[in-house]
Formats: sequence, structure tokens, C-alpha cells
Amino acid sequence: MNEVNNLEYLQQKSKKPFGVKDKLGYLFGDFGNDFMFIFANMYFMIFYTKVLGVSSAMVGTCFLVSRFVDAFSDITMGRIVDKCQPTKDGKFRCWIKRIAGPVAIMNFLMYQYSLANASMTIKVAVMFVTYLLWGSVFYTAINIPYGSMASVITDDTKERASLSTWRTMGASFAGVAIGSITPQLIYSADAAGNQIINPERFTLVAGVFSVAAFICYILCFVLTTERIEPQAKESEEKLSLVQTFKALGSSRSMVSIIVITIVMILSSFMTQTINTYLFIDYFNDVNALSLLSIIALPINLLIASRAAKLAQKYGKREVSMIGVFLGGAIYLVTYFIDLKNAYQFLIAYAVATLGTAIFNMLLWAFITDVIDDNEVKTGERNDGTTYGVYSFTRKLAQALTGAISGYALTFIGYDSIATTQTESVKHGLYVLSTVWPGVGYILVALLLMFAYPLTKKVVEENGIKLSSLRK
Repeated sequence: MNEVNNLEYLQQKSKKPFGVKDKLGYLFGDFGNDFMFIFANMYFMIFYTKVLGVSSAMVGTCFLVSRFVDAFSDITMGRIVDKCQPTKDGKFRCWIKRIAGPVAIMNFLMYQYSLANASMTIKVAVMFVTYLLWGSVFYTAINIPYGSMASVITDDTKERASLSTWRTMGASFAGVAIGSITPQLIYSADAAGNQIINPERFTLVAGVFSVAAFICYILCFVLTTERIEPQAKESEEKLSLVQTFKALGSSRSMVSIIVITIVMILSSFMTQTINTYLFIDYFNDVNALSLLSIIALPINLLIASRAAKLAQKYGKREVSMIGVFLGGAIYLVTYFIDLKNAYQFLIAYAVATLGTAIFNMLLWAFITDVIDDNEVKTGERNDGTTYGVYSFTRKLAQALTGAISGYALTFIGYDSIATTQTESVKHGLYVLSTVWPGVGYILVALLLMFAYPLTKKVVEENGIKLSSLRK
């Protein structure tokens, strides 16, 4: 009887047309994610190094340990999502309602300035425990279903590209809020003009963002609708987990998008982390750091208004390839110019972002294309498992970024205790902020050109094949 009710529920929901409510709901989902995730990416290391005095190498090690745990938790969560039956709240949305509270609370507990006088052992233990519970348990339990949900909101490739764009806009809004507000609240200038952190405000800001994340998750749950019921094939034997992994591992589209994503994250997220140090220690301008996030919003809005249309006309792979190549070239030019003015650097950053933003806008539509491609090849759809594998590789890349950032800061001689850095350290920050993303983005463009197989033509052919199977 319960299965009948579930089926009736899904059929009823399928009558609601895809529209703005779904787009807004999906936007709020990533808004919620990134109130925590971008804040952690930009300020977790800063909090533990500059407020609690933990070494940057130890923070980097925390990132790596967490990703080892993620190897199990992400894939396990993906498999759970694939195996579970739909509830009255749907197959994926129910997890958003269940986990919104716990993940927000754990995010707040990661940034407690009251530990400043504790022993280093306690500080490190709290850092590892809270970060693992937040990222490897609760964030995984909400992010895997959220990411997988795009496949059941709509099966139209154009609408999925639109969902990807709106999702990225959610991240952009969170990035602006975090990047522009946080520096103004947690930093204050001393008599010499050096920027000093206010620990109490750091914890307060983390609390505000945690509450904001919870509200966004609830809005995502309320506004989105699951329409597409996965087609069960009674006559066919389900693929085992090992068989699923083999299928994904032999999929050129899956392997290539994983490699591309790893390189993209290593390029962009390390730049995001190092830019915080660059504007405080190299340019010594907290206002420019706030403006760095603000200028990204109009750029992303401009790209968002065109991304889906450009992808529809020319293909996601094709337009993304050109964009990231141009972005990488701008960063390399910026290195050779050797800018000394923060606002000139902001102009170069804005131009480079124009190039890279379109790939970021369309990224999640790439993943649904890969899921479709695997369904065409294997006959089985595993949204959760595929997204779990992909999510783990993203987290692995993010951990590598955090670890490399910490090791890179140590390598150039960065002193987290000092109020001013040496000239050689400042030059090292500038190199990390320009050469690293420049080379990385150009490599992403080459991988899209020569390794990723889902051209516009292939994506359209896969859509036709799947449509005929579902009739």
C-alpha cells in the first residue's frame, strides 16, 4: 500500500510543470551549501592558523584525512540514495529536510574562538572532529541527494542547463555575501594599518551563516518538485556496486569530467584561498578584498543570462573550452605585468572570470549529461552513486587544494603570527595567485578539447535515445 501511495504521489507531482519555483529552489540549495562551504574554503585555514595558532601544514593534513573518509561516506551515501524508496517528500528532497539542521549546527561548532586558550592537542582534536563530522558526514548526507535531484526535477537538457546556471548563481550570491561582508566584520586595522582579526566576530559570523544555510535548505525543499521516476526494469538484473564502479571507471565521459574537475578545483579554489592572503598581506587592502567578491556577482549574472542559450546553440563543451582558455591566458599575462595596485589586479581578475564563469555555470549540467551517457551504455541509471563518486573526487580535489595551499604557504615562508610579511613571501603570494590558475585553466581547456567526448551532437543523440526508451 505504501508503494502504491508513493507511486500516486510521484504521478501527482509530475503534473506540475517545470518553472521558476524549481529554479529558485535549486538556487537556494547551493546558496545553503556555500554559506558553509565557501566560508570554510576561504576562512577555515585562516581561523585555525591565525586565531587558534594551528600550523598550516596541520590544517592541510586535516583536509587530506577528511577526504580519505569521504572515499567511503560519499559513495555509501550515493548508494543509499539509489536504493531507498521514494517517501511522501520524494526520493531526494526528504534528505534535505532531515539533514539541514545537523549540518548547520556542526558548521557553527567548527569556529569557536573560546578554544584560543586551550592546549594545542585540544585545538587539533576539535578541528579534526568537527571538520570530519561537518564535511564527511552531514554535508555529504545533504549534498549527494541535492546534487542528484537535478535528474528528477526535469529530463529536458535545456532545462537542466538552466538548473545548473541557477545553482551556480546560488553559489555566486553566497560568495558575494561571504567575500564582501566577512572581511569587514572580522578584520580591523591597528595603528600601523595592519589588518588584525577579531576572534569573537569570527565565531559570530559563522553562526549567522549557519542559520542562513538552514533557511536556504528549507526553501530548497519547499520550492522544488521531483517529477521523473527512475524506470525500474523488472526483467533485468541490477548492477552490483562493483559492476557499477567498473562501468563508471570504463566510461570515458565520467573519467574525463573527473580529471577536468580536479584540475579546475585545484586551479580556482587554491586561488580563492590564496587571494585572501594576497589582499591582506600583499596589497594590504581589506576593502579591495571585499570588492573582489562583489565584482564577481555582476559578471556571473551576465554569464548566467547567456550560458544556457550559448550551450544550447554551440554545446556546453565547446563554449566552456574557449572560456577557460581565455581565463587562463589573462592570469598568465597578469603575472608578467607584475601589478602592484589592488584595483588593477581586480580588473584583471574580472576579465579572467568572464572566461571561466561559463564553465562553472554549466558544470552540473555536464554531470547530468554524463549520467545520461552511462544510462545509454549500461541500461541502468545510478544518479546517487554516480554523483557520490563525483562528489568524492571533488572533495578530494578540494582537500588537495587545502593541503597544497597550506604546504605552499609554508614553502614560501609565510608567517601566520607576523603582522607583516617579507618581500619574498609577498612575491610568492603573487606568483601563487596568477601562475597557478593560469596554467591550470589552460590545461582544463585542453582536456575539454581532447579528452571529454560529450560534444553537442553526442548529447543530443543520447537525449533522443533516452526519450524513446521512456515512452
